[in-house]
Parts: sequence; structure tokens; C-alpha cells
Amino acid sequence: MKTGSVVLAGAGCGDASLLTEGVHRYLETCETLVYDDLIDGKLTGLVPESCEKIYVGKRCGRHSMKQEEINRLLIEKAREGRRVVRLKGGDPYVFGRGGEEFLALSEAGIPCSCLPGITSAIAVPAAAGSPVTHRNLSRSVTIVTGTTAREGRGRGPDLDFATLARLDGTLVILMGMHHLETIAARLMEEGKAPDTPAAVIMEGATSRQRCIRAPLRELAVRAKEAGMKAPAVIVIGKTAGLALLPEEKKGPLAGVRVDI
Repeated sequence: MKTGSVVLAGAGCGDASLLTEGVHRYLETCETLVYDDLIDGKLTGLVPESCEKIYVGKRCGRHSMKQEEINRLLIEKAREGRRVVRLKGGDPYVFGRGGEEFLALSEAGIPCSCLPGITSAIAVPAAAGSPVTHRNLSRSVTIVTGTTAREGRGRGPDLDFATLARLDGTLVILMGMHHLETIAARLMEEGKAPDTPAAVIMEGATSRQRCIRAPLRELAVRAKEAGMKAPAVIVIGKTAGLALLPEEKKGPLAGVRVDI
């Protein structure tokens, strides 16, 4: 039997409206869809009726399948001769383990390619009206994960807080809500100004998006009071204080998309 192939595809924050034409085309012809958590249900409806759908999502404290098992699954399905789409929210290579899967497939001799998506680290702040860079406010952006393979003993994520605290640009933290209080405290301990603008954007780039903005010293408390929880993106830096599309100023056409 001829070996199939695997496409690592990014779903643009998991939202169907942010899907690229290339990914859309592959979904329409795929024979096996292996998809993550936070994927818009409309996306799974784009595949043929005969397509095999396999959910392998991961959330903090709940993994439906270990990464090694996902790698084996992708190899197995490709060896069955199937056209496989491995669909991830955001971009496969930005804390999406796409690199690990690509290497495993390559080592197994499976034809593999990648169709990038729009990472939530960029799209979510933008959807909330906060560009991650701005000529007069931030000339760099640093993206880190708040959930690491090796977390510090009793101190939360194993991050170089001293270096992060010295950064003058925008700091974007993915998968960090379970450690928000610790992250904010450690950054301030290492010298980050307590009044640094910060934001938490929950379910960003979707119709359910919510955003709270506060000085770093108040961020964890304000987020808890507002009931903010994962999935959310944490933004720290001067641009987090911008609100180019503030919720309170959205008009009656908010959410309306016009295609030309």
C-alpha cells in the first residue's frame, strides 16, 4: 500500500473565520482529521462525511492522549495510505508541538508538510485592540509559555523571571492562567514596575472574547474577580494599556465582517 501523508495545519486561534485558504483546501480532501482542543466546531464540519475524526486535545491537567501516542497515531494513519490533516489551534510551531510531530514523521519516512496558522500570541491581543508592537511603546515582543515541562519547585513555571522583568517590550504569556498570581509576583520581585500595564484576554478572537486590563500589581486579583480563566492570553507591557477597539466603544456593527 502506498504511504499516505500528513499536513500539520494551523487553524488561526481555532476560529473558522481565521482559516487560510490552503488549510481549507486540505480539510475538504482529508481522509483522517486529528484535531486539538479549542478548535471551532465549524472546522470539523468542513471535512468530507467519510473522513475519520480523532480528537487528541490537551488541557491543563487533562490530556486525552500523550504526545508520544499522538506521534504514533499520525504515523499509523499515514502508513494506512490516508491523507491526514493534523489540525491545531493557532500555529503548529508556536508551543504547539508541531516540531516534535514533524520530526517523528520524518524519522518514520512519512511525507509531511506544514501550513502555518495565526498564533494566538499575536492574534488575540490584536483582537482586543492591543498591538504587540508599537513604534513609540514597544519595539519587541517576547512569547513564553506559562506551562513548562519542568516547573520550578513550589514557584510555578520554570521561567527566567530576572531576564523577562528587564525586557522593555511586550511580554506575551500563553497557557499561564493557572500561574497568573505567581507570574505577576515573580516579575515584580525581579524588578518589573508594579504599575506596568497588563491584560488578560479570555477566549480571544471569538464571539465570547473578554478582556480585563490592570496594572501588573492588580492583574491577578482583577482577573479572579472577573472570572477570567483558561483559555486566555496574558499580555504585559505598555501596549497592553492600548485599547484600539475597546469593548465599551463597540457599535451596533461590532462583529460584522465585510468581504470585498
